[in-house]
Amino acid sequence: MKGITLNVSEPVYADFQRYAQEQDRPTSELLPEAMELYRQAKTRPATSLKDLQPSSGGTIHKPWSGRGELLEDLVENS
Repeated sequence: MKGITLNVSEPVYADFQRYAQEQDRPTSELLPEAMELYRQAKTRPATSLKDLQPSSGGTIHKPWSGRGELLEDLVENS
């Protein structure tokens, strides 16, 4: 693991210290965890829809007859 120096505002660090104490963990454990969550959310490329596996939407209630019926359903349910 790489050691780094990190400068944060006093209120931010106080929040981390308070949370760490509530969780009975050292603050130094929370910061790498927070950085990893940020990395996953902000720096990783988004998954393409092509990469996703299909999933079941459940059972078919009635066959789809075309775009006109879809438009009618949308208008009725809005």
